Amino acid sequence: MKILFVLTSHSELGNSGKKTGFWIEEFATPYYVLADAGADITIASPKGGQPPVDPESELADAQSPATERFYKDNILIDKVAYSLKLSVIKQDDYDAVFYPGGHGPLWDLVNDKDSIKLIEAFYNNQKPIAFVCHAPAALMNVKAENGEPLVKGKHLTSFSNTEEEAVKLTKVVPFLLEDELIKNGAIYSKGGNWAAYVKQDGLLITGQNPASSEAVAALLLETLQGEKVIHS
Repeated sequence: MKILFVLTSHSELGNSGKKTGFWIEEFATPYYVLADAGADITIASPKGGQPPVDPESELADAQSPATERFYKDNILIDKVAYSLKLSVIKQDDYDAVFYPGGHGPLWDLVNDKDSIKLIEAFYNNQKPIAFVCHAPAALMNVKAENGEPLVKGKHLTSFSNTEEEAVKLTKVVPFLLEDELIKNGAIYSKGGNWAAYVKQDGLLITGQNPASSEAVAALLLETLQGEKVIHS
C-alpha cells in the first residue's frame, strides 16, 4: 500500500495575528495506524519543505499516544520537514490519499490547483480519498466527471459550525466549512462536539474532528484491504 499524505503550507490564522498549520494529532495518529499496517507513506504539501504546525495542537490537552510517539520519531520528523511539493506528485504512484486537518487547509488547499487535480485523479481512478476535521475544505472546488461538485449528493462530515463557535474562530476563518459543503450539495451530518464521528460514502471517507482521525485511518485501511464493500 502506497499512501500519500497532504499537509497544508499555510501558517497565518486569518488576520488574528496568530499562527495555524496542520494539527499534529490528525497527522500522527493516522500515519502510525497506516504505517504500522505496512503502508509506504509519502508526505507532500503545496510549497514542499516544512509544513507549519498549528501551535494549539502542541498544547498538553491535544496530545495522544501517537503524538508522543511522533515527538520521539526523528526519522518521521525529518520526513515531514522535507515534504515533497504537490506539483511533482502523480496519483498513479499511490493507492490512496489522506488529508489531515488544522485550520491551514481553509486558506491554501481549498484553492490549490495541484491538490484539486490530484483528488479528482484519485477519485476517478477508483482510489479512496480520506479527510479529517478542516481538511474536507480541500474538496470544495473538486469536480466530479460530470462537472458538478464532487461532494454533491455525498454523505460526509467535517469540523462543524458548533465546534468552530466553541474555539471562537467563527469570525476569523474565511468561511464556515459545514455551510460551504452543504451549499455544494453535500449531505452533511455530524456527531457531538469533539466526539469521534466518521462517514464513508464509497471512496470518500471523512472525519469530523481530531477525535475522529483514528477511525478515518482505520476505514481507509479497511477499504484498501478490500474488507469493506465499496458502494459508489
